[in-house]
Amino acid sequence: MKTEQQHREEIVRFGKLLHQTGLVAATDGNLSVRLEDGNILCTPTLMSKGLLEPQDLVIVDQRGNKVSGARDVSSEVNMHVVIYRSRRDVGAVVHAHPPTATGYAAAGLALDRALCSEIIVTLGSVPLASYEPPGTPELAEALAPLVADHDAILMANHGVVTCGPDLITAYMNMETVEHFAKIALVTHLLGKQQPLSDQHVDKLREIRTKYRTQNHVVAQGKD
Repeated sequence: MKTEQQHREEIVRFGKLLHQTGLVAATDGNLSVRLEDGNILCTPTLMSKGLLEPQDLVIVDQRGNKVSGARDVSSEVNMHVVIYRSRRDVGAVVHAHPPTATGYAAAGLALDRALCSEIIVTLGSVPLASYEPPGTPELAEALAPLVADHDAILMANHGVVTCGPDLITAYMNMETVEHFAKIALVTHLLGKQQPLSDQHVDKLREIRTKYRTQNHVVAQGKD
């Protein structure tokens, strides 16, 4: 198990990556990990993810109430809390505004066409949650029905939230969403999409189910 300090350093590292790769701008986005005691270590409000230091992070309890830290808690911590409550296998959550994927969200379009086999195996599909104002309980409620079966969710007119058993997986899921959004956009520009057949999709979903089951077993073993 990683120490709290190691988690802090990892969040800082991936926060910088989010910023450097253009998945967030200014003070957008937030990252968190679930600590061994069940509390949540997360990025504070109103700070660039490219300028974070380990001591800037804050700890909240399982209801999102601040436990420790000098800075203020992000108003969007509720979306992290609802994911952790719903998924015991989740150890980290990332929220960002990747431009292409957020463009789909702003257009009211989910990324749910079976266009790439790798996406089906890693993410299944990326649904669209209805719009609710950022930082509100209503936004968390809009996400709740989708969390159990999805590791990445578009939020209408807002951005993307991803999760995983650890921070590197949650971060890579965010990269994957943006990469898939770019591919999907090219198919729209070309004026043609050629989705995989139902038979092929079923086989890929079997692979995904085995993959998720293995991850869930590993996560339970850590409890």
